[in-house]
Amino acid sequence: LVYAEPYRLRRVLNFLSPFDDPQGTGYQLSQAILAVGSGGWLGKGLGASKLKLLHLPAPHTDFIFPVLCEELGLVGALSLLALFAAFLVRGVRAASNAPDLFGALLASGLTFLITLQALLNVAMSIGLLPTKGLPLPFFSYGGSSLVISLACAGILLNISRHGPEQRGT
Repeated sequence: LVYAEPYRLRRVLNFLSPFDDPQGTGYQLSQAILAVGSGGWLGKGLGASKLKLLHLPAPHTDFIFPVLCEELGLVGALSLLALFAAFLVRGVRAASNAPDLFGALLASGLTFLITLQALLNVAMSIGLLPTKGLPLPFFSYGGSSLVISLACAGILLNISRHGPEQRGT
């Protein structure tokens, strides 16, 4: 399938060596990697990102993670990853305590939908995976992604509310 469309082949080649053409096909990924690296340990401060102003295309959508890394540093990036890990743990707990099989499957599916999308976005924006247009759940700008993420979280809360301790009431 990579050879069927020329843009797919360019995307894979860009993933393998983004700094071969940093002004062309590798521009967005190379700028994202520079933004992540320039944040340091504690970052430059909220709103102080320089690469989001003119260099990083669409920093508020798919590449919000490098901006967060530049502004909040490694500490902020690890905090964000810890929040998604906590979401994963709570979602798995809601799935294991679900009152029926459908609730368990729905809770685990929604949990893995959100956390896998977050993991893929982070890996894509730091160059571990090829670039793909996946937003970071709850953080990227865009109405439809935010609505679906919040709906998934609401369904998870409802499933966790009807766990085994509430069955008798």
